[in-house]
Amino acid sequence: MIRPSDLMKEARYSLADTWGLAIGTLVIYWVVIMFSSMVPLLSIFLSGPFALGWAIFSLKIARNQHAEMNDVFDGFKNFGTALGAYLLMSLGIVVGFCLLFVPGIILALGWSQTMYIISENPEIGVTEAMERSWELMDGHKTDLFVLGLRFLPWMFLSIFTLFIGLLWLIPYMQVTFANFYDEISGYYDSNDDDHLGFDITKHIVD
Repeated sequence: MIRPSDLMKEARYSLADTWGLAIGTLVIYWVVIMFSSMVPLLSIFLSGPFALGWAIFSLKIARNQHAEMNDVFDGFKNFGTALGAYLLMSLGIVVGFCLLFVPGIILALGWSQTMYIISENPEIGVTEAMERSWELMDGHKTDLFVLGLRFLPWMFLSIFTLFIGLLWLIPYMQVTFANFYDEISGYYDSNDDDHLGFDITKHIVD
């Protein structure tokens, strides 16, 4: 059983010494996106590679590995796959939302692990990565949906900080979702040495 509280606690543990890096990386990302929005369609072409870059960056922090600010730009090393996956998922989800809304949510949840899969399998094709995500999320869509709901109150409270609180909240969410991927993919089953101090499945959390 996946407990959201354990995933969130582990994210805080992993971010304890890297808050500055995570927040600084987010600021740089926002600046790039802000300027790219001034050029028609440019932000669309950047969204896929950046989504992949955030998956790479977040997984490194979640796994207590050495992360750097330029990791978030590593998605551009696999530009075609990242862009193709982003566009195909976006199109499918939009169509799903147009069909009574619920199908869009189901598709978004089912394909949610695609960028993590691409980050670990750079040679994989777009459709295969999406298919693997769908298989990985079989039986876990509700788990991810409930995990996402845990952040809604924090998003609401960020309004009262003039959204400054998002500088902490977004990295917190990203690393928590990376923990979710590692949990359902069985990453720690074969990488026990990287799991510093936590065992989610046994709920040994301080």
